[in-house]
Amino acid sequence: QVQLVESGGGLVQAGGSLRLSCAASGRILSSYVMGWFRQAPGKGREFVAHIRWRDVTTYYADSVKGRFTISRDNAKNTVYLQMNSLKPEDTAVYYCAAARSFGNGYDYWGRGTQVTVSS
Repeated sequence: QVQLVESGGGLVQAGGSLRLSCAASGRILSSYVMGWFRQAPGKGREFVAHIRWRDVTTYYADSVKGRFTISRDNAKNTVYLQMNSLKPEDTAVYYCAAARSFGNGYDYWGRGTQVTVSS
């Protein structure tokens, strides 16, 4: 069983930066994929980025490519999402998720952290 706890959300002005953290308890195997998703008010949950634990391969949604960076710290069992050049449309609840293997959906989810970008 893996538990995920997000932190680092808050209120920031457009053009600013935030770094989200996702601390994982339990064993993260090398096969795991860690992802970030977000859900804006009145909208469905959307994919933001993922990272493969084994080889640190990353993938981003087009809407955040070039502005967001996902990374992980193996020793701390933590995944980060560095968000730069934030826009009001990035306002959402951001969720961390873990998949036991790539391509089979996400098995574990955090409770989310609110990010609000003011114009």
